[in-house]
Amino acid sequence: MIYANLLHLSYNMWGDWKNPKMGPHWCAQPYLRFDENLWNELLERMVAAGMNMVVIDLGDGVKYKSHPEIAVENAWSTDKLKSEIARLHKMGLEPIPKMNFSTCHDKWLGEYEKMVSSKIYYQVCADLIGEVIELFDRPRFFHLGMDEEEIQHQEAFQHIVLRRYDLWWKDLLYLVEQVESRGVKSWIWSDYVWNHADAFYQRMPKTVLQSNWYRHPVTGKAESVYGGVFNKDIPCVQAYVDLDQKGYEQIPTISNWETPDNISGTIDFCRKNLSKERLKGFLLTPWKPTLEAARERHLDAIAQFAKSIDRLNHPA
Repeated sequence: MIYANLLHLSYNMWGDWKNPKMGPHWCAQPYLRFDENLWNELLERMVAAGMNMVVIDLGDGVKYKSHPEIAVENAWSTDKLKSEIARLHKMGLEPIPKMNFSTCHDKWLGEYEKMVSSKIYYQVCADLIGEVIELFDRPRFFHLGMDEEEIQHQEAFQHIVLRRYDLWWKDLLYLVEQVESRGVKSWIWSDYVWNHADAFYQRMPKTVLQSNWYRHPVTGKAESVYGGVFNKDIPCVQAYVDLDQKGYEQIPTISNWETPDNISGTIDFCRKNLSKERLKGFLLTPWKPTLEAARERHLDAIAQFAKSIDRLNHPA
C-alpha cells in the first residue's frame, strides 16, 4: 500500500490571480520559495509516520539542462536533485516527479505557458519529461497534474489559456505517451471526469493512474468542492466509485485543506467502496508551499495521516 505525500519544490502554479483567501504565496514569483530545513523535518516526520513515498512538484525549481531558461532564481541544480533523490531512497521514501501541465497550473513553464499545443510546446514538454525521468532513474510513476482546466478556474487571470474537447485529449495523450514510452506509469488528478464523464471513460487509458480528490469530510451527501460557487451537483465523491467500477487503478487524494476529517473520511470511504486490487494507496497533500509559514499545516496533515496508517496496519 502506497502512503505518499505531495511536497512542493516549486509553488509557481498560478500566475496573476491575487486571491487574499489563499495567502501571500498564491501568485508565481521569479525566485524559489522553499525552506530546506522544513523539507528535511517533513521527510523525517513522514518516515516516522510510516509513509513510503514523496511526490515532488518540481516545476521551475530545477535548472534543467534541456531548458535552463525556465528555472527561477536559486533553483536546484540537477546534481543537487539527483543527490536528494539518492538520499530519499536511503530514507525509505520512493521519490516520484510531478510537473503539472494543466493550463490552470503551468505558470512554471515560463514563456511556454503561452505556447500551449504548438510544436514548440510539444518539444519542450517532451524534453522536460525525458530529462526528469532520467534524473529520477526511471521512476515508477510520473504525475502530470492536468486538474482544473475549466474556464471558472481562470476567470480572474489576465491571460487565459484553455484546451477543450479533442485538443485537451490530444495534449493529454501526447504527455502520457512521452511518459509511458520511457517505461513509466502516468499519474493524473481525476477531476476532468466530473464534468466530462462520457468522454473520460471512452478515452482515458486504463494505464493512467488516477487521483480523484475532495476537500470536505466524505460523509453523507457530498456537495461540490467549491462550496456552491459552481455547480453543487458535481459528483466529486461518486467519482471514486465510478473510476473503480470502470477498472482504473487509484491513489485517492487526502488533505487537511478544509478539514483534517477529510483524511480519515476519504480513507474509510475508499477502503469500504473500492476494490482492493485497484486501490493502490493514498496521496496526502495540504496544498501548501514548503515554507515555514505553512509548517503547522504540513505537520498536522502528516500527524492525521499517521493515525490512519496506524489504524490500517493495526485494525482493532
